[in-house]
Amino acid sequence: MTDERLETTWQPAIRKSDGPLYLAIADAIAADISEGRLSEGMRLPPQRALAEMLGIDFTTVSRAYNEARHRGLVEGRVGQGTYVKTRRPRTSRAPTGGLVDMSMNLPPLFDDPMLAARLWDDMAALQADHGLELLMRYQPPGGAPHNRAAGAAWLKPRLGAVPTERVLVCAGAQGALLATIGSLAKAGEMICAEAITYPGLRALAAHLGIRLQGLSLDHEGLVPEAFEDLCSKETPKALYCNPTLHNPTTATLSLGRRQAIVAIARRHGVAIIEDDAYGALPAATPGPLAALAPDLVYYIGGLAKCLSPALRIAYLVVPDSRSSVRIEGAIRATVGMASPLAAAIAARWIEDGTADAVLAAIRGETAARQRIVAELLPAGVAQTNPHAFHAWLRPPPPWTRGELSTRLQAAGISVVASDAFALGAPPEAVRLGLGAAASHAELRRSLLVITDLIGQSPAASSFVV
Repeated sequence: MTDERLETTWQPAIRKSDGPLYLAIADAIAADISEGRLSEGMRLPPQRALAEMLGIDFTTVSRAYNEARHRGLVEGRVGQGTYVKTRRPRTSRAPTGGLVDMSMNLPPLFDDPMLAARLWDDMAALQADHGLELLMRYQPPGGAPHNRAAGAAWLKPRLGAVPTERVLVCAGAQGALLATIGSLAKAGEMICAEAITYPGLRALAAHLGIRLQGLSLDHEGLVPEAFEDLCSKETPKALYCNPTLHNPTTATLSLGRRQAIVAIARRHGVAIIEDDAYGALPAATPGPLAALAPDLVYYIGGLAKCLSPALRIAYLVVPDSRSSVRIEGAIRATVGMASPLAAAIAARWIEDGTADAVLAAIRGETAARQRIVAELLPAGVAQTNPHAFHAWLRPPPPWTRGELSTRLQAAGISVVASDAFALGAPPEAVRLGLGAAASHAELRRSLLVITDLIGQSPAASSFVV
C-alpha cells in the first residue's frame, strides 16, 4: 500500500543557492530516505505538482527524478508515478553449507543494495541508448571506437592519456593474452615470466607450444638480475609479468625494480606483457611499466578483479598503430571480437561513475577481510597485502603443501597448491582466495580451521583407519 498523502505533503528542503537544483532535489531524496522521512514503496509527488510547489520549471524536476532513478533511489511505474525503490535482497553469496572454495580468486561481494540496483538499472538502460543495433550487429575485432574511448578513460589514472587507437577491447584478460602472445611468439620460441606465475599463462603457452622460462622472484617480486642473466644467454620473445599484487604472492614491484626491468628489456629488445589485473585495487602504487615504456609494453587492464568477472572484458594497450593492426588480426583469427553487450555495459559503468563506485566498494570490503586475516592468521605465515583479496600461505614445517591441501579439503576448505603456479620446483605454499567466502563469519571459520590445523603437527591431526 502506498502513502497517497505523500503526493502533496512531501517537499524537499532545498535552497536555490545549493548549486544545480535538480541535483539538490536528488540529494534531498537521498537524505530523506536515509533519515526515514521517505520509506520504501512511498510515492513521490507528480513532477508537475512538485514543480508548482517549489516554483521551478517542470524540466528541472524531471531531471531530478531521473538522477534519483539513476542512483537507484526511486523507480518509475508505468501509469502510476515515481516510487521510493524497494531495497533488493542482500548481495552476499549464500552460505555454502559445505565446501568453502578458497581456490577461486574472486573479488569480494559488497553489501550495498543501492549500488547493486544501480548496476542492474544501467544494464537495463542500454536498450534506450543503443536499441536493437547493439544486439544484432558485429563490431570491429578491436572494439567500437566508443568502447575503446571508455577503456582509455578507465586506464587514464594509471597510464595517463592514451590514444584510443592504441586501446583494444578484448574478451577478458585471457583473450588479450592469447592475442598478444600469439602475435609475439611462435611454437618452440621462448617467453619468460616469474617462476611463480598465473596458471592461465601456463595453459596458454602449452596450447600454443611456446616455451616458458621461469625467473626468480623474492618477497618484492621479480628479481631484475635474473632477467638480465637470462637475456645475456637466451633470446626470449617477451617477458610476461604481474608487477602489482602479484598472483599468487601479492608482491608489488618497487619503482626502482620497474625501472631496472624496463632498462633491461630495452637493452635486449625484449617486449613486455604487463598483466595489471590487480593494478586498480591499491589507491596508489608505482606507475605501471607501460607508463615508463609505452613503446615497449603490451598492457592488459582486465575488469574481472576490479569491477566484474561476469563482463569478461579487458583493455589491451599496445605500443603503436602497427601493433594494433597485428593484434586486431589475432583477435579476428581467434575469438572474433569481445561481446558488444559486455563492452557496452562496461563503457556505461565507466562513463557514469558506477565503475568507480564499485571499485571503491570492492576496496572497502577487501580491507575488511584483510583485517580478519591479520587478526586470525599467525604472524609471518602468510604473505599478503592490505589491498589484495588473496594471500600466499607458507605452512610451517613439517607441513607440506600437498598434505595441507588434502587435510583442508577433508575439513571442507579448498585451496590451490603452488604446483598450479610453478614454472620450476614448486615451493611449499598454497594460495588462499579471501573473496569467495559468503560472509565475514564464513571467512573467519575457514581461517580458524587453517590456523588450528597448521598449529598441530601433520601426524597429530591425521586420522586414517
